[in-house]
Amino acid sequence: MLERNKAQKQGGRVGRVHQELAHDSARKHVAGTADYVDDTPEPTDLLHLYIAMSERAHARIVNMDLSDVRSAHGVVCVLSAKDIPGTNDVAPVAGDDPLFADGLVEYHGQSLFVVAAETIEDARAAAKRAKIEYEDFAPSTTIKQAHQSKLYLEPEQVMTLGESAAALDKAPHRVKGTFAVGGQDHFYLEGQVAMTFPQEDGDVLVYSSTQNPSEVQHLVAHVLDRPNNAVTVEVRRMGGGFGGKETQPALLAAAAALVTVKTGRSAKLRLDRDDDMVLTGKRHDFEIDYDVGFDDAGVIQGIEFDLSSRCGYSTDLSRAINDRAMFHCDNTYFLKNATIRSHRCKTHTVSNTAFRGFGGPQGMIGIERVMDAIAQKLSLDPLTVRVRNLYTEGERNVTPYHQTVEEIIAPQLMSDLVESANYIARREEVRAYNETSPVLKRGIALTPVKFGISFTTTHLNQAGALVHVYMDGSIHLNHGGTEMGQGLFVKVAQIVADEFQVDVSRVKITATNTGKVPNTSATAASSGTDLNGMAARDAARQIKDRLVKFASEFYQCDAAKIRFEDGLVHLENQSVPFEDLVKQAYLGRVPLSSTGFYKTPKIHYDRATHRGRPFYYFAYGAAVSEVVIDTLTGEHKVLRVDILHDVGKSINPAIDLGQIEGGFIQGMGWLTSEELYFDDRGRLRTHSPSTYKIPVCSDRPKEFNIKIWDSGRNPEQTIHRSKAVGEPPLMLAISVFSALTDAVASVGNQAVMPQLDAPATPERILRAVEDVREQTGTDLAAGL
Repeated sequence: MLERNKAQKQGGRVGRVHQELAHDSARKHVAGTADYVDDTPEPTDLLHLYIAMSERAHARIVNMDLSDVRSAHGVVCVLSAKDIPGTNDVAPVAGDDPLFADGLVEYHGQSLFVVAAETIEDARAAAKRAKIEYEDFAPSTTIKQAHQSKLYLEPEQVMTLGESAAALDKAPHRVKGTFAVGGQDHFYLEGQVAMTFPQEDGDVLVYSSTQNPSEVQHLVAHVLDRPNNAVTVEVRRMGGGFGGKETQPALLAAAAALVTVKTGRSAKLRLDRDDDMVLTGKRHDFEIDYDVGFDDAGVIQGIEFDLSSRCGYSTDLSRAINDRAMFHCDNTYFLKNATIRSHRCKTHTVSNTAFRGFGGPQGMIGIERVMDAIAQKLSLDPLTVRVRNLYTEGERNVTPYHQTVEEIIAPQLMSDLVESANYIARREEVRAYNETSPVLKRGIALTPVKFGISFTTTHLNQAGALVHVYMDGSIHLNHGGTEMGQGLFVKVAQIVADEFQVDVSRVKITATNTGKVPNTSATAASSGTDLNGMAARDAARQIKDRLVKFASEFYQCDAAKIRFEDGLVHLENQSVPFEDLVKQAYLGRVPLSSTGFYKTPKIHYDRATHRGRPFYYFAYGAAVSEVVIDTLTGEHKVLRVDILHDVGKSINPAIDLGQIEGGFIQGMGWLTSEELYFDDRGRLRTHSPSTYKIPVCSDRPKEFNIKIWDSGRNPEQTIHRSKAVGEPPLMLAISVFSALTDAVASVGNQAVMPQLDAPATPERILRAVEDVREQTGTDLAAGL
């Protein structure tokens, strides 16, 4: 209401595109009245479920005696692999993710069976009564062990442009290096949860906290040995997803649906935080090796990357995730001679999965480390090296996967940020500060982002929508996208309201439901608004065209002169309220409902050769981060961040700014504090807030300047010339990691390249500081 009043006072159009509008659930979020799956009123016959998990990382199940579990207090049923009527699989692609382990367990925490009881306490207690005998095998839990055992999910993948080996041999300078980048838990506020209800004819209604309702529908039907139309999946909103609710919810939904079908009772399966972190996949951790040759100016002549990722025990989405890591090894830089090799390592740990950026951040941080290494070698400002290697018009605009970069905006955007953030003067100030400060050291870095937008699996780039206009002029909107707090629903509502030129309050946002819009893609790849916004506009335009045709005939006026504006329909000689025309059209038997559809044009990709145009366009951004480290403790603080980000012509700047800020902070957590630790038995030891540190309010930079780039405009025919904003801002946080590297290097007066891995925890920073001191012979006591 406040936003609406503000717009009215300013004479602006309320709730249309290119306007700031609050998230449709913002007030409910603050008041605690937004309904999530766990808030659904519980039927009196509801069963509470608990998943029993393996206590081994790699073993054969010799015997599993569940008789004591079944006889425990309050237990109604216990189901395992042998009780599945269909296929024991909830994998998104490869068919290698069993709902329940059947004979073999391959990670600590793998699901074994589900207990359904009258209370969750009964279910938990009963599960502990299981008697399970294992034959233990040696687990491979690390990337190194997987390489040693030659455990891979698929053969090595190679992407090439030019002749990297020859270019490396001829280059005047050459640097090799390696570093590790950790994984990350999604740590969504709302954990994984599913609730199922029996329907007629053995059908099932599933409430699932999922980014991918259609996939949950398909996999539940697969497990139950039923057609897809026997399963309906609905989700109104999620309390965060970040990719962790793209494939992972299927297991919970399938287990709950199986219980419902077996018992005829409603069921709820909700994981607590510890179980959630143990059972579900994470961001892939990587080990990155690079070999780069460059000239005296720091311009790359040839480069080779070897990327190795810990994928976990099954395929999940690792193929596409690692492909995207390869796609982003260039970031904003022209690599005229490049070879990128990717090793997808199978390990006896939880299967890693989608996470905001989907492999892109891991590839991108590799080339940014290279830029820092070149700068250190040549004693140049890293920004100078970055600018000299940028894509430019002409011959320096082809990616390693042979897509032409048609929109060259990074040079101008970075230049604008250098000026607005006062980068050059501040870098001198940092150097001066470090000369007189032996214990506290500052660092500063500017890093860019170029992120490809589209699913790299081409057929997923499609969306559907359903729009109804009722007799009173109110509008019902449904589409295949899901709301996880990112503001998709309000953006699509703005698009529909703008099409009809009515206030957005007329548009009813409704829960995503597979019974309304079928065969949808996941809300992922930052393409939610691109796809669903276009589909919704298509549906609205079909209805609008019918209204125009009817009005032309009914009022005997030229259809070309009919226009919709501010809730009115202007004819040649008069204007009528939108709702009046709608009522007249209904009486004239004009259909006021339509489906809409959209598929992304121009994209194509041959995975066998790793060539094509996998991305419709690129989203750009840049950030300057300034940090300070304590060389005695390894602790650090991010002092200031300046961000300039390209979102094209923003549909809703308020929502986009929120995504930029949130994405940056989440990326900062990935690279500084969020550490996943598995012991040598494959057990995750950081599985709660007490041991796993996400950023808190005090970690936010004291000075945090975020600006949407004024010159942004998508050259492609996207929805209202906007650009995706969900994932790209996360990678702006690479500037924090580069700034920390800069601060550590200052301990040795920039004489050596620090060996700093991510996340840059205090322990790692301290080790890197000590390493620099040892290599350079720097004595802390001499400076005190």
